[in-house]
Amino acid sequence: MDAQGVPLSAAHGPVDVLVIGGGIVGLGAAYAAHRRGLSVAVVERQQRATGASIRNFGHLCVTPQTGQALAYGTVARELWRQLAAEAGLWLRETGTVVAARHPDELALIAALRRERETAGRPGEVVELGADEVRRLTGITAPELQGGALLPRDLQADPREAVPAVTAHLQAQGVRFHLRTAVTGIRSADGGVRVETTRGPLSAGTVVVAVGHDIDQLLPELAESADVQRCTLDMLRVAMPAAVRLEAPVLTGWSLIRYGAFASLPEAAPVRARLHGDRPDLAAIDLNQMYTQRPDGTLLVGDTHARDISPSPFQTEVAADLMLAETQALFGAAPRVIERWQGVYASGRGDYLVAEPQPGVHVAVVTTGIGMTTGLGLAEATISRVFGPAPALSHEGTS
Repeated sequence: MDAQGVPLSAAHGPVDVLVIGGGIVGLGAAYAAHRRGLSVAVVERQQRATGASIRNFGHLCVTPQTGQALAYGTVARELWRQLAAEAGLWLRETGTVVAARHPDELALIAALRRERETAGRPGEVVELGADEVRRLTGITAPELQGGALLPRDLQADPREAVPAVTAHLQAQGVRFHLRTAVTGIRSADGGVRVETTRGPLSAGTVVVAVGHDIDQLLPELAESADVQRCTLDMLRVAMPAAVRLEAPVLTGWSLIRYGAFASLPEAAPVRARLHGDRPDLAAIDLNQMYTQRPDGTLLVGDTHARDISPSPFQTEVAADLMLAETQALFGAAPRVIERWQGVYASGRGDYLVAEPQPGVHVAVVTTGIGMTTGLGLAEATISRVFGPAPALSHEGTS
Protein backbone atom coordinates (compact mmCIF):
# COMPACT_ATOMS: atom_id res chain seq x y z
CA MET A 1 0.00 0.00 0.00
CA ASP A 2 1.06 3.61 -0.49
CA ALA A 3 0.83 6.37 2.14
CA GLN A 4 -2.93 6.58 1.58
CA GLY A 5 -3.42 2.84 2.11
CA VAL A 6 -3.89 1.85 -1.56
CA PRO A 7 -2.06 -1.35 -2.60
CA LEU A 8 0.82 -0.30 -4.83
CA SER A 9 0.41 -3.15 -7.30
CA ALA A 10 -3.25 -2.28 -7.80
CA ALA A 11 -2.94 1.51 -7.95
CA HIS A 12 0.27 1.99 -9.89
CA GLY A 13 1.79 0.31 -12.91
CA PRO A 14 5.44 0.34 -13.90
CA VAL A 15 7.27 3.64 -14.37
CA ASP A 16 10.22 4.54 -16.53
CA VAL A 17 12.30 5.70 -13.56
CA LEU A 18 11.92 4.81 -9.90
CA VAL A 19 14.01 6.87 -7.49
CA ILE A 20 14.79 5.54 -4.01
CA GLY A 21 15.38 8.45 -1.63
CA GLY A 22 13.66 11.82 -1.38
CA GLY A 23 16.67 13.98 -0.52
CA ILE A 24 18.27 16.46 -2.90
CA VAL A 25 20.00 13.86 -5.10
CA GLY A 26 16.84 11.79 -5.37
CA LEU A 27 14.74 14.84 -6.15
CA GLY A 28 17.36 15.87 -8.70
CA ALA A 29 17.10 12.49 -10.42
CA ALA A 30 13.31 12.71 -10.44
CA TYR A 31 13.49 16.23 -11.89
CA ALA A 32 16.01 15.18 -14.55
CA ALA A 33 13.86 12.22 -15.61
CA HIS A 34 10.67 14.27 -15.64
CA ARG A 35 12.30 16.92 -17.84
CA ARG A 36 12.94 14.18 -20.40
CA GLY A 37 9.25 13.29 -20.51
CA LEU A 38 9.62 10.05 -18.54
CA SER A 39 7.20 8.66 -15.99
CA VAL A 40 8.72 8.92 -12.51
CA ALA A 41 8.05 7.74 -8.97
CA VAL A 42 9.97 8.42 -5.75
CA VAL A 43 10.07 6.11 -2.73
CA GLU A 44 10.93 7.82 0.56
CA ARG A 45 10.91 5.96 3.86
CA GLN A 46 10.02 9.07 5.91
CA GLN A 47 6.97 11.28 5.66
CA ARG A 48 9.44 13.94 4.50
CA ALA A 49 13.20 14.11 4.06
CA THR A 50 14.97 14.57 7.42
CA GLY A 51 18.60 13.75 6.60
CA ALA A 52 21.57 15.57 5.12
CA SER A 53 19.48 17.59 2.67
CA ILE A 54 17.83 19.67 5.39
CA ARG A 55 20.53 19.62 8.09
CA ASN A 56 23.05 21.75 6.19
CA PHE A 57 23.92 25.41 5.60
CA GLY A 58 22.12 25.72 2.27
CA HIS A 59 25.41 27.04 0.92
CA LEU A 60 25.86 26.20 -2.76
CA CYS A 61 29.62 26.78 -2.83
CA VAL A 62 30.49 26.02 -6.45
CA THR A 63 33.65 28.12 -6.80
CA PRO A 64 35.70 26.35 -4.06
CA GLN A 65 35.28 22.99 -5.83
CA THR A 66 37.64 21.33 -8.28
CA GLY A 67 37.58 18.44 -10.73
CA GLN A 68 34.37 16.42 -10.93
CA ALA A 69 32.84 18.35 -8.04
CA LEU A 70 33.30 21.63 -9.91
CA ALA A 71 31.74 20.10 -13.03
CA TYR A 72 28.72 18.80 -11.10
CA GLY A 73 28.45 22.05 -9.14
CA THR A 74 28.44 24.14 -12.31
CA VAL A 75 25.53 22.12 -13.68
CA ALA A 76 23.77 22.17 -10.31
CA ARG A 77 24.03 25.96 -10.16
CA GLU A 78 21.86 26.34 -13.25
CA LEU A 79 19.44 23.66 -12.06
CA TRP A 80 19.02 25.47 -8.73
CA ARG A 81 18.25 28.69 -10.58
CA GLN A 82 15.74 26.88 -12.78
CA LEU A 83 14.05 25.25 -9.79
CA ALA A 84 13.91 28.56 -7.95
CA ALA A 85 11.95 30.00 -10.86
CA GLU A 86 9.68 26.97 -11.25
CA ALA A 87 9.07 26.03 -7.61
CA GLY A 88 9.25 29.49 -6.06
CA LEU A 89 11.95 28.56 -3.55
CA TRP A 90 14.16 31.17 -1.88
CA LEU A 91 17.54 31.49 -3.58
CA ARG A 92 20.17 34.17 -3.07
CA GLU A 93 22.64 34.87 -5.88
CA THR A 94 24.92 37.01 -3.72
CA GLY A 95 28.03 34.82 -3.87
CA THR A 96 30.26 33.92 -0.93
CA VAL A 97 32.48 36.18 1.17
CA VAL A 98 35.79 34.77 2.37
CA ALA A 99 37.09 36.48 5.52
CA ALA A 100 40.90 36.28 5.70
CA ARG A 101 42.55 36.93 9.07
CA HIS A 102 46.18 36.28 8.17
CA PRO A 103 48.46 37.18 5.23
CA ASP A 104 48.85 33.49 4.30
CA GLU A 105 45.09 33.27 3.76
CA LEU A 106 45.26 36.30 1.45
CA ALA A 107 48.06 34.57 -0.45
CA LEU A 108 45.93 31.44 -0.86
CA ILE A 109 42.99 33.49 -2.15
CA ALA A 110 45.27 35.26 -4.65
CA ALA A 111 46.63 31.91 -5.82
CA LEU A 112 43.15 30.61 -6.68
CA ARG A 113 42.33 33.87 -8.45
CA ARG A 114 45.42 33.50 -10.63
CA GLU A 115 44.66 29.84 -11.34
CA ARG A 116 41.11 30.59 -12.46
CA GLU A 117 42.25 33.49 -14.63
CA THR A 118 44.87 31.27 -16.27
CA ALA A 119 42.16 28.67 -16.90
CA GLY A 120 40.03 31.25 -18.71
CA ARG A 121 37.58 31.75 -15.82
CA PRO A 122 38.19 35.35 -14.75
CA GLY A 123 35.95 37.00 -12.19
CA GLU A 124 35.27 33.86 -10.15
CA VAL A 125 37.49 35.12 -7.29
CA VAL A 126 37.39 38.87 -6.56
CA GLU A 127 39.83 40.02 -3.89
CA LEU A 128 38.45 42.42 -1.27
CA GLY A 129 39.92 44.76 1.29
CA ALA A 130 39.15 44.49 4.99
CA ASP A 131 36.68 47.40 4.96
CA GLU A 132 34.63 45.80 2.19
CA VAL A 133 34.55 42.45 4.00
CA ARG A 134 33.33 44.24 7.14
CA ARG A 135 30.62 46.04 5.18
CA LEU A 136 29.34 42.82 3.66
CA THR A 137 29.39 40.78 6.87
CA GLY A 138 29.43 42.87 10.04
CA ILE A 139 32.70 41.19 11.10
CA THR A 140 34.55 43.27 13.70
CA ALA A 141 37.60 41.07 14.41
CA PRO A 142 40.60 43.43 14.51
CA GLU A 143 42.89 40.89 12.83
CA LEU A 144 40.78 40.88 9.65
CA GLN A 145 43.16 41.33 6.69
CA GLY A 146 40.72 41.31 3.78
CA GLY A 147 39.25 38.47 1.78
CA ALA A 148 37.35 37.71 -1.37
CA LEU A 149 33.98 37.57 -3.03
CA LEU A 150 33.11 34.39 -4.93
CA PRO A 151 30.24 35.87 -6.96
CA ARG A 152 28.96 32.70 -8.66
CA ASP A 153 28.03 30.92 -5.44
CA LEU A 154 24.39 30.65 -4.32
CA GLN A 155 22.44 30.11 -1.13
CA ALA A 156 19.17 28.28 -0.53
CA ASP A 157 17.25 27.67 2.68
CA PRO A 158 17.70 23.92 3.29
CA ARG A 159 14.57 23.68 5.43
CA GLU A 160 12.43 25.13 2.67
CA ALA A 161 14.16 23.92 -0.50
CA VAL A 162 13.49 20.18 -0.27
CA PRO A 163 9.76 20.54 0.58
CA ALA A 164 9.35 23.13 -2.18
CA VAL A 165 10.99 20.94 -4.82
CA THR A 166 8.98 17.91 -3.62
CA ALA A 167 5.70 19.84 -3.90
CA HIS A 168 6.66 21.12 -7.34
CA LEU A 169 7.42 17.63 -8.63
CA GLN A 170 4.18 16.27 -7.17
CA ALA A 171 2.27 19.01 -8.95
CA GLN A 172 4.02 18.00 -12.19
CA GLY A 173 2.82 14.41 -11.88
CA VAL A 174 5.77 12.70 -10.20
CA ARG A 175 4.40 10.04 -7.83
CA PHE A 176 5.69 9.94 -4.26
CA HIS A 177 5.39 6.85 -2.05
CA LEU A 178 6.06 8.22 1.43
CA ARG A 179 6.61 6.30 4.66
CA THR A 180 7.62 3.41 2.43
CA ALA A 181 10.89 1.54 2.94
CA VAL A 182 12.65 -0.47 0.24
CA THR A 183 13.57 -4.00 1.30
CA GLY A 184 15.03 -5.40 -1.91
CA ILE A 185 15.98 -4.64 -5.51
CA ARG A 186 16.18 -7.24 -8.28
CA SER A 187 16.76 -6.86 -12.01
CA ALA A 188 14.48 -9.14 -14.02
CA ASP A 189 12.81 -9.40 -17.43
CA GLY A 190 14.29 -6.23 -18.88
CA GLY A 191 13.31 -4.12 -15.88
CA VAL A 192 13.78 -3.81 -12.15
CA ARG A 193 11.49 -5.05 -9.38
CA VAL A 194 11.65 -3.15 -6.09
CA GLU A 195 10.22 -4.72 -2.95
CA THR A 196 8.86 -2.28 -0.38
CA THR A 197 7.10 -2.40 2.95
CA ARG A 198 3.88 -1.54 1.09
CA GLY A 199 4.26 -3.99 -1.77
CA PRO A 200 6.25 -4.33 -5.01
CA LEU A 201 7.02 -1.65 -7.58
CA SER A 202 8.57 -2.05 -11.01
CA ALA A 203 10.49 0.27 -13.29
CA GLY A 204 12.71 0.29 -16.33
CA THR A 205 15.44 2.11 -14.42
CA VAL A 206 16.06 2.55 -10.69
CA VAL A 207 18.18 5.30 -9.13
CA VAL A 208 19.37 4.63 -5.58
CA ALA A 209 19.95 7.99 -3.88
CA VAL A 210 19.79 7.21 -0.18
CA GLY A 211 22.95 9.01 0.91
CA HIS A 212 24.58 7.73 4.10
CA ASP A 213 22.01 4.94 4.37
CA ILE A 214 23.43 3.14 1.33
CA ASP A 215 24.78 0.50 3.73
CA GLN A 216 21.21 -0.34 4.76
CA LEU A 217 20.22 -1.21 1.19
CA LEU A 218 23.44 -2.28 -0.56
CA PRO A 219 25.84 -3.15 2.27
CA GLU A 220 28.51 -4.86 0.16
CA LEU A 221 28.75 -1.85 -2.15
CA ALA A 222 28.99 0.52 0.82
CA GLU A 223 31.72 -1.59 2.41
CA SER A 224 33.72 -1.78 -0.81
CA ALA A 225 33.70 2.04 -1.00
CA ASP A 226 34.45 2.51 2.73
CA VAL A 227 31.28 4.55 3.22
CA GLN A 228 30.79 5.85 6.74
CA ARG A 229 28.60 8.51 8.33
CA CYS A 230 30.09 11.91 9.03
CA THR A 231 28.30 13.68 11.86
CA LEU A 232 28.41 17.42 12.45
CA ASP A 233 27.68 19.73 15.37
CA MET A 234 25.62 22.66 14.10
CA LEU A 235 23.83 25.61 15.69
CA ARG A 236 21.26 28.23 14.81
CA VAL A 237 21.84 31.46 16.71
CA ALA A 238 20.40 34.95 17.04
CA MET A 239 22.79 37.88 16.68
CA PRO A 240 22.45 41.67 16.97
CA ALA A 241 20.93 43.43 13.98
CA ALA A 242 24.35 44.81 13.02
CA VAL A 243 25.40 41.28 12.01
CA ARG A 244 23.79 41.10 8.61
CA LEU A 245 25.45 38.79 6.11
CA GLU A 246 25.11 39.91 2.53
CA ALA A 247 26.37 36.43 1.56
CA PRO A 248 27.53 33.20 3.25
CA VAL A 249 30.87 33.59 5.04
CA LEU A 250 33.88 31.27 4.87
CA THR A 251 37.05 31.55 6.97
CA GLY A 252 40.58 30.17 6.82
CA TRP A 253 39.30 26.92 8.30
CA SER A 254 37.06 26.61 5.24
CA LEU A 255 39.88 27.26 2.78
CA ILE A 256 41.82 24.21 3.93
CA ARG A 257 38.76 21.98 3.42
CA TYR A 258 37.48 22.81 -0.07
CA GLY A 259 39.38 21.27 -2.94
CA ALA A 260 40.07 24.31 -5.11
CA PHE A 261 41.86 26.06 -2.24
CA ALA A 262 43.15 23.02 -0.34
CA SER A 263 44.90 21.51 -3.36
CA LEU A 264 47.09 24.57 -3.93
CA PRO A 265 50.64 24.74 -2.49
CA GLU A 266 49.69 27.96 -0.68
CA ALA A 267 47.26 25.97 1.48
CA ALA A 268 50.06 24.16 3.35
CA PRO A 269 51.21 27.14 5.49
CA VAL A 270 47.60 28.05 6.27
CA ARG A 271 46.89 24.52 7.48
CA ALA A 272 50.11 24.31 9.49
CA ARG A 273 49.49 27.64 11.21
CA LEU A 274 45.82 26.98 12.04
CA HIS A 275 46.52 23.50 13.39
CA GLY A 276 49.57 24.70 15.30
CA ASP A 277 47.88 27.75 16.83
CA ARG A 278 44.52 26.06 17.58
CA PRO A 279 44.87 22.32 18.12
CA ASP A 280 41.54 22.42 19.98
CA LEU A 281 39.74 23.53 16.82
CA ALA A 282 41.72 21.10 14.67
CA ALA A 283 40.66 18.29 17.03
CA ILE A 284 36.98 18.90 16.27
CA ASP A 285 37.79 19.21 12.52
CA LEU A 286 36.24 22.66 12.36
CA ASN A 287 34.86 24.35 9.27
CA GLN A 288 34.11 27.81 10.64
CA MET A 289 31.44 29.20 8.34
CA TYR A 290 28.12 31.01 8.52
CA THR A 291 24.95 31.48 6.52
CA GLN A 292 21.99 33.68 7.37
CA ARG A 293 18.46 32.38 6.98
CA PRO A 294 15.62 34.57 5.71
CA ASP A 295 14.51 35.16 9.33
CA GLY A 296 17.88 36.72 10.18
CA THR A 297 19.24 33.90 12.32
CA LEU A 298 22.70 32.51 11.60
CA LEU A 299 23.57 28.90 10.92
CA VAL A 300 26.89 28.22 12.64
CA GLY A 301 29.24 25.32 12.22
CA ASP A 302 30.55 22.88 11.88
CA THR A 303 32.52 19.95 13.30
CA HIS A 304 33.22 16.57 11.69
CA ALA A 305 33.47 13.04 13.11
CA ARG A 306 33.32 9.83 11.06
CA ASP A 307 32.09 6.38 12.03
CA ILE A 308 29.95 3.62 10.57
CA SER A 309 27.58 3.95 13.53
CA PRO A 310 28.35 7.34 15.11
CA SER A 311 27.36 8.17 18.66
CA PRO A 312 24.25 10.35 18.87
CA PHE A 313 25.56 12.14 21.96
CA GLN A 314 26.98 15.62 21.43
CA THR A 315 29.48 17.18 23.80
CA GLU A 316 29.17 20.83 24.80
CA VAL A 317 32.89 21.31 24.15
CA ALA A 318 32.36 21.64 20.40
CA ALA A 319 29.43 24.03 20.80
CA ASP A 320 31.35 26.18 23.28
CA LEU A 321 34.29 26.45 20.88
CA MET A 322 32.09 27.41 17.92
CA LEU A 323 30.23 30.01 19.98
CA ALA A 324 33.47 31.52 21.25
CA GLU A 325 34.86 31.76 17.72
CA THR A 326 31.63 33.37 16.53
CA GLN A 327 31.81 36.00 19.26
CA ALA A 328 35.47 36.70 18.49
CA LEU A 329 34.67 37.16 14.78
CA PHE A 330 31.56 39.31 15.07
CA GLY A 331 32.17 41.01 18.41
CA ALA A 332 28.82 39.97 19.88
CA ALA A 333 27.60 37.02 21.92
CA PRO A 334 25.38 34.59 19.98
CA ARG A 335 22.17 33.33 21.55
CA VAL A 336 21.54 29.67 20.73
CA ILE A 337 18.10 28.91 19.33
CA GLU A 338 18.64 25.35 18.05
CA ARG A 339 21.28 22.63 18.09
CA TRP A 340 21.38 19.53 15.93
CA GLN A 341 23.56 16.78 14.59
CA GLY A 342 24.12 16.99 10.87
CA VAL A 343 24.99 13.85 8.93
CA TYR A 344 26.25 12.91 5.49
CA ALA A 345 27.94 10.00 3.73
CA SER A 346 31.74 9.97 3.77
CA GLY A 347 33.83 7.73 1.53
CA ARG A 348 37.20 7.43 -0.17
CA GLY A 349 36.26 9.87 -2.92
CA ASP A 350 33.64 12.56 -3.39
CA TYR A 351 31.07 10.29 -5.07
CA LEU A 352 29.85 6.72 -5.12
CA VAL A 353 28.56 6.01 -8.62
CA ALA A 354 27.85 2.40 -9.54
CA GLU A 355 25.54 0.04 -11.43
CA PRO A 356 25.43 -3.00 -9.13
CA GLN A 357 22.70 -4.64 -11.22
CA PRO A 358 21.44 -3.99 -14.74
CA GLY A 359 19.19 -0.94 -14.65
CA VAL A 360 20.09 -0.04 -11.05
CA HIS A 361 22.14 3.15 -10.73
CA VAL A 362 23.63 4.29 -7.42
CA ALA A 363 24.24 8.04 -7.00
CA VAL A 364 25.61 9.10 -3.60
CA VAL A 365 27.62 12.18 -2.66
CA THR A 366 30.25 10.88 -0.23
CA THR A 367 31.47 14.18 1.15
CA GLY A 368 29.85 17.34 2.51
CA ILE A 369 28.91 19.01 -0.78
CA GLY A 370 25.58 17.37 -1.51
CA MET A 371 23.58 20.60 -1.76
CA THR A 372 26.29 22.12 -3.96
CA THR A 373 26.75 19.26 -6.41
CA GLY A 374 23.91 16.77 -5.88
CA LEU A 375 21.67 18.09 -8.65
CA GLY A 376 24.60 17.84 -11.04
CA LEU A 377 25.32 14.25 -10.01
CA ALA A 378 21.64 13.39 -10.49
CA GLU A 379 21.55 15.02 -13.93
CA ALA A 380 24.66 13.09 -15.00
CA THR A 381 23.14 9.82 -13.76
CA ILE A 382 19.96 10.23 -15.80
CA SER A 383 21.89 11.56 -18.79
CA ARG A 384 24.01 8.40 -18.96
CA VAL A 385 20.88 6.31 -19.41
CA PHE A 386 18.53 8.56 -21.38
CA GLY A 387 20.75 11.15 -23.04
CA PRO A 388 20.76 14.94 -22.63
CA ALA A 389 17.75 16.90 -21.45
CA PRO A 390 16.17 19.94 -23.09
CA ALA A 391 18.03 23.19 -22.43
CA LEU A 392 17.17 25.11 -19.28
CA SER A 393 15.54 28.47 -19.74
CA HIS A 394 18.24 29.98 -17.47
CA GLU A 395 21.09 28.13 -19.14
CA GLY A 396 24.07 30.33 -19.90
CA THR A 397 22.89 33.29 -17.82
CA SER A 398 24.75 34.71 -14.85
